[in-house]
Amino acid sequence: MAKENPDLDTQRRAEQRAIDLELVDRAKDGDRRAFGRLVETYQRRVYALAYGILRNREDAWDAAQEAFVKAYKSLDKFEGNASFYTWMYRITYNVAIDHLRSRSRKEVSDLPESKMVDEALRRAGHGGKGDPDKETHRRELKAVLSRAMSRLSEKHRAIIVLREIEGLSYEEMAEVLDISKGTVMSRLFHARKNLQTLMQPYVDAGDDVPASLKLAKQTI
Repeated sequence: MAKENPDLDTQRRAEQRAIDLELVDRAKDGDRRAFGRLVETYQRRVYALAYGILRNREDAWDAAQEAFVKAYKSLDKFEGNASFYTWMYRITYNVAIDHLRSRSRKEVSDLPESKMVDEALRRAGHGGKGDPDKETHRRELKAVLSRAMSRLSEKHRAIIVLREIEGLSYEEMAEVLDISKGTVMSRLFHARKNLQTLMQPYVDAGDDVPASLKLAKQTI
């Protein structure tokens, strides 16, 4: 399968950033529908980040909604030096961490990992659905990954979500998390290593885990 053209990806990001900046300017002038379009564009990704930290659907939805409210009230502080979505992710990260510190851990489910597992299986040539054995393997792998993610620290969960699920660059992650690029790289390495360790019993049992999910072995 052909790799996506990085120049095309850069162009798409630039086009989306221009659209976002226009919508932000309109929202600052009181156009609520413009902000509504921003919510529609980023609600899934904001929810995925919140869930990646909180590991609970209801809490993640609450945090995502709170993050968008905070963003709307703080639009005057957005100067456009960064892209809207990295600014939005930083707000979401801070809100989710506040929620995490203010409540006890609840039951978890596996929603954000679904994208991660499906993409890994697709790259490994197992993307087709319909085969009962493949579907069973897919569900088992998602469950294992979800349990492993739940045992990571909130910082490691967040950086895995930002990089492996949302695909942010190191520079964007540094901006979201308010840390240096070097710290991003170090934290991501240790997060991948810890996740690999937690998944190792599944691998040792002889189960097929796509190479792209063996995160500790990926190069930074």
